[in-house]
Amino acid sequence: MRHFLTLKDFTKEEILEIIEIALEIKKNLKNKIYNKELAMQTLGMIFEKSSTRTRVSFETGMFQLGGHALFLSNRDIHLGRGEPVKDTARVISSMCDMVMIRTFEQSMIEEFAEYSKVPVINGLTDSYHPVQLLADYMTMVEYGIHENAIVAYIGDGNNMTHSWLMLAAKLGFELRIATPKGYEVDSVILEDAIKMAKKSGAIIKVSNNIDEALYGATIVTTDTWASMGQEEEKEARVKAFKGYMVDGLKMCLAKKDAKFLHCLPAYRGQEVSAKVLEDHADIVFDEAENRLHAQKGLMVWLDQQRDK
Repeated sequence: MRHFLTLKDFTKEEILEIIEIALEIKKNLKNKIYNKELAMQTLGMIFEKSSTRTRVSFETGMFQLGGHALFLSNRDIHLGRGEPVKDTARVISSMCDMVMIRTFEQSMIEEFAEYSKVPVINGLTDSYHPVQLLADYMTMVEYGIHENAIVAYIGDGNNMTHSWLMLAAKLGFELRIATPKGYEVDSVILEDAIKMAKKSGAIIKVSNNIDEALYGATIVTTDTWASMGQEEEKEARVKAFKGYMVDGLKMCLAKKDAKFLHCLPAYRGQEVSAKVLEDHADIVFDEAENRLHAQKGLMVWLDQQRDK
């Protein structure tokens, strides 16, 4: 049995295997071929953080695979009212076939997985957002921009940045990160990525210099400046991130045919200009749709591991 808590736990071959399954599932869906790989199975979805894309994609995905998804907010279960994580894990994993958790602390999801009898999926924590990176890379493959990719990430050193670090370190492409001073990536996660990069051949560059990160990039990506739970910091962050908006002038530093990605929600006029987002709307919203397909591929792959 395998859990999906961070891309750090997966090999390059395993990540590509999941993407391959996802692409096949998407192709079948577009051709109205519905294979019920998870028929009669139940996905327990625990949400301590609210969501649009995560809930809709997992719930829809489980239905299309022949199973059922059960929404559990921390207001509805005892986990939100003092029950130990390990007890909730023991109970829910005895009744569900798989569990997806969207929460704050990475340590919470790791403890849950330790006591779970079924696969646990990280739907987002403050440290990582690995399911989003599966969708991002799947989109890169579909658009033929995954080979020799040079990815420039502009913005906050957050869970998205950490997940890009893990993906680059595993798959071996070049990743350049530019963050404002005081908002850099976690030093321990960066150190782990650099160690893994030595094996994969990945090039990882981290700085506060936007122009250096963007120059010659084939893919430009960013994220909101204030994530969930950081609302009180919003005003300070807007000041600190001044100059870090990806606009037309910034995109001109990247390659002429560079693509822009965004995990959404996007705040036009902050981390990205309205024009850049609309110019790249096709790929950005394909990327959003691919959350559905990538996560179906992941759930099918995790289910297959139980039979090995």
